[in-house]
Parts: sequence; C-alpha cells; structure tokens
Amino acid sequence: MADGDRIVIVGAGVAGLRAAERLRELGFDGEIVVVGDEARRPYHRPMISKQLVMGAARPPDTTLRAYGDLDVHWRLGTRATHLDTVERVVHLPGGESLWYDGLVLATGVVPRHLPGSPRHDPRVRVLRTIDDALAVRHCLHASNKPAVVIGGGLIGNEFAASMRHLGRDVTLVGHAKAPLHRFGSRISDAVVKLHKEHRTKLAMGSEVRHWISTDDTVGLHLTNNKLLVASCVVLAIGSVPAVDYLRGSGLDVEDGVLCEPTLFAEGADDVVVAGDLARWPNLRFDEVPRRVEHWINAVESSRAAAENLIAGRSAATPFAPLPRAWSTLYDVRLQMAGMPSLGEDTVSLADGITGFIRAGQLVGITAWDKPRAMLDWTAELDRRLPVPEYTPSLASPEPVETWPDEQFDTDERFYPDERFDTQEFYAQFADEFDAAEDFAR
Repeated sequence: MADGDRIVIVGAGVAGLRAAERLRELGFDGEIVVVGDEARRPYHRPMISKQLVMGAARPPDTTLRAYGDLDVHWRLGTRATHLDTVERVVHLPGGESLWYDGLVLATGVVPRHLPGSPRHDPRVRVLRTIDDALAVRHCLHASNKPAVVIGGGLIGNEFAASMRHLGRDVTLVGHAKAPLHRFGSRISDAVVKLHKEHRTKLAMGSEVRHWISTDDTVGLHLTNNKLLVASCVVLAIGSVPAVDYLRGSGLDVEDGVLCEPTLFAEGADDVVVAGDLARWPNLRFDEVPRRVEHWINAVESSRAAAENLIAGRSAATPFAPLPRAWSTLYDVRLQMAGMPSLGEDTVSLADGITGFIRAGQLVGITAWDKPRAMLDWTAELDRRLPVPEYTPSLASPEPVETWPDEQFDTDERFYPDERFDTQEFYAQFADEFDAAEDFAR
C-alpha cells in the first residue's frame, strides 16, 4: 500500500474498527472507508445478551472507542451488494461503486434461521444487534409471561441467566442432551446444576414441533409433548457467515471466506479477511481451514489481516493464535483456550479444568470458575502447540467460484404446517392456555 491508496473495510464491527486502527498504527496515510450495514458505530456485541437485554446498560454504553484518530470515512447504514475482485470494486446500493487498492472483509455472521419459526411475529426474536436487544426488552415489558430461549450454546445460556437476574421465568430449549455439551461433560453438568440452582427450566433433548401465536402469547409445542407459553422467544441456534454480497466474486465462500494461513483470501492478492468471516488454517493445529467465532479472535485477526495487507502477500506471515474465549453465567466464569472442538477425548487436568486430547496431543482447555488456574494452563497449552515454520506460496492462486448450499438441515427439526391441526391442538392444551391467561391477568 502507498500514500494515496484507498483501503475499504466492509464490516463496521469490532474487526473492522480494529483493522482500521492497525492500519493507522502502521503509518498507512491513505484513505480508509468503512462500510457497515448497521447505522451505528462499532459496539461491544457481548453486552447484548447480558447487560443490554437486562437494562443494566444503555446503547451508548456499548460503543467501542478507537485508540487514536482514525481519520476514517464511515459509510454506516450501507450494505455492500456485490464484490468485483477483478475491477477491485465494492458495489453499494443505488449503483454506487467504491474502488479500492486494498480490501478488508469483516462482515461477520448473521443468526441462523430456525425453519418453521414465525419470524413475522414481533415476539420471536434473535440476539445479534443492539436493535435486537431493544426489541426483546420491549417484549418483556409488554408481558409478564415467561421467556423462552431456543439453543443451548453460549448466547442461549447467557440469555437464560440474564432472565433469572431479572426475576423472569425462563425455559431453555435445546436438542442436545445438555447445555454447552461441546465444552465437555464436566462443564455441561456444572451448567445444568447452576441453572437448576437459579430455577431456570431446561427442556433439553427436545425441539419445537408446532408454533402457536395468539394475541397475548406465543405457544411452543415441543417434541416431548410439553407446551410452553411465552411472552418472548429468542432464537439462539448459531449463525452463518454473512457472505451474500460475495457470491459470484470468485472467492470461495462456503462456510465463510476461504483464506491462506496469512488471512489473504484464496484467489485474490489484495483482499484479506478478519473475524468470524475468515476460514483459514491455524497452523498451530493443522492445515484444515476453519472459522472461529469469538470476540478475541475478531480483534486479533483484524490486526493481523491489516498487517499482512500492508506487508503484501509475498511477505505476509501466518495468523496462528491460540484461540481464547470466556463468558459469565450468573457469577461463574467459563473460559476456553485452544480448540476443544477438535478433541477426541477429555481428561481432568485439575479441579475445574478439562483438557481435550487429539491423537495424544492436548488441543484445548475449558475451565469452570478457575481463572487463575486457567492462566497457567493456557500458558502450558501455548508451549505445547508451537507455530511451525511457514513458507508462503508466491504464485497467484486460481480463483475458485462456488455456490454453496447453506440450507439448514431440516431433518427432524421442522414439522410442516399441513400436518398440524390447530383446533385439535387448542383442544388438547386448553387447560394450559387458560392457565396462562389467568397468570397474565
């Protein structure tokens, strides 16, 4: 990159912001344009399912501050519509074209849709943006009926804990046998115990068979034949990469943007990718490209992507971090380091510390309320997983165009409406609906 060049950053979240910061830190004196589909400056997204949905923080409290003067042109409330990597142009609505000399893609992910869920009902929400959190709070204020969250991952568990902090009844529904089961049985058992201590109801091993929307309630008929009646339902079943605008660009966008170890997009010499969107091989572990959806990864990958964009593809260095993440459920800290998902077996390393083993090698750690011990074990994992030598390929790779099928697997998750008799359903659960109405009055 040279003075007078223009770098465009598509994505105005934390990854976009930190990439812009790093470019300025490195002395880039050209133009930086940040394009974001939300009308807000970058904000602290982890607060959405906790402080913001509880009302403990206001939207301005979540705003991320830059560490210096960025001198950036913000194009907020603007969704990129298409990318032309040959002409080096990002297309925007209204036929606008934004040329670039260097491009950072950092559009992250969008919540995964649950087939059959009535998203037209304003009481059925997702939790990704500030506006989502405000909409959930509106639903909670409109009714004192219980809340329901579908999904046993981090966001689902965080939302359930937030509801109990507010004194609201809440049920967590998940198809897995236990919440956070991917963190190992020790963690999931502890989470179940913690939820029960706080009187959070769990409906694990179940899914939604039918949805019923009335004037006052949203009813969920589960596959265990139970009926839940809710004021608000939050869908927290994961996310998919935000790649719609990249289709036809020549980039491989199957499960994120395929990247080299340096975060340069495969098939492009002037495009780097950061945050949840990047699917790259972390050479600490192996050469299989994967995405990592964690806040710390968004920060670190954006800075690495900016550094490599300035250095150029031939001088770029691999991005090989030790992934770390943490959350707080009630007042208990849950931490992760490495890639527990790669583990083929688990071992107890210490009280509250679980190790994940692959081919005899420690590849991940989880900790349940053991922050000091986690520091030591994270350092140990870092020592055991050194970054190997890397020689970049100087040949320009052939572009790959793909049209992935990202349709959600609907097997045993969606029961078509034509199989559902509404009158019969009401008759079967008349007592429960009457009880819910009495409760509301």
